[in-house]
Amino acid sequence: MAVQYRYLGGTGVKVSNICLGTMTFGQSKNPNRPGQCDEAAAHKIMDRFAELGGNFIDTANVYVMGVSESIVGSWLAKRKREDFVLATKGRFQMDSNNQNSGGLSRKNITWSVEESLKRLRTDYIDLYQIHAWDPATPIEETVRTLDDLVRAGKIRYVGASNVTGWQMQKIMDLCQYKGFNRWITLQAQYSLLNRELEWELIDCCKNEGLGILPWSPLKGGWLSGKMTRESAPEGSRVAFMETQPGVNESSPSFSKFAQEEKVWKLLDLMQSVANEAGRCNPESETGQRQSTQAPKFTLKAPLHFVYSYLIAPSI
Repeated sequence: MAVQYRYLGGTGVKVSNICLGTMTFGQSKNPNRPGQCDEAAAHKIMDRFAELGGNFIDTANVYVMGVSESIVGSWLAKRKREDFVLATKGRFQMDSNNQNSGGLSRKNITWSVEESLKRLRTDYIDLYQIHAWDPATPIEETVRTLDDLVRAGKIRYVGASNVTGWQMQKIMDLCQYKGFNRWITLQAQYSLLNRELEWELIDCCKNEGLGILPWSPLKGGWLSGKMTRESAPEGSRVAFMETQPGVNESSPSFSKFAQEEKVWKLLDLMQSVANEAGRCNPESETGQRQSTQAPKFTLKAPLHFVYSYLIAPSI
């Protein structure tokens, strides 16, 4: 799939329509978790991404507790910084011994940005996003703090991730009526298996001129073309999550969808579309061919404000 470029939200900044997600960079606390990349492998992935024309990289301070940002930073230090649009996020607790190391207070946001800058080895962040809503902090405190950081030159633009329609609208209203720098993007889960974005958030983004950055277009591997009714592939993230407690939207387990007939009908239909496309040998690469159809849904859906979708590679 050829890389194209689109303006980021309502700005004049051009980004590749494929954004490299880096949640899989660095070894997780659980050594059995599949798909994680060490620094050498991550650098090769970023080298190839840049070679193909990609210029948009997304990370977060909480990804492997800062390791992902450090890996991106060590790679970026060998490159021309202005060639890339760098996005990161903050919100979740980074230090279990520090009760103020999470949330969206002025104290934590300011500290989080400074720590991210150190790990990323840069003096500014192109797009800083709140990773989720914080019900404990008045949203005006959060928005004002991020506006101050834009004015201080620490960050260029602000965006949100994983918020509801009313939360996003409240943020944009505050920006308008308080004279804060307008937020420019919403990063939200969007795929053929998760279309909740269409209920309210799309209308909000359309009305406010926000760019949408869909994450998990393959729904944690479910739309990769590798699932069968019997089980998930051995060694896959879906199979691994079956052994873990709780529910994880970014990495769903096999049992999450295994009993839903509509999901298998969708996968069968995607396989049929992939076969008709004839992009690869149906006997050897059916999974690869089907997986190309899922991201196309986010790019070719009638949403002119979907700017770049995030793909997190694995090995």
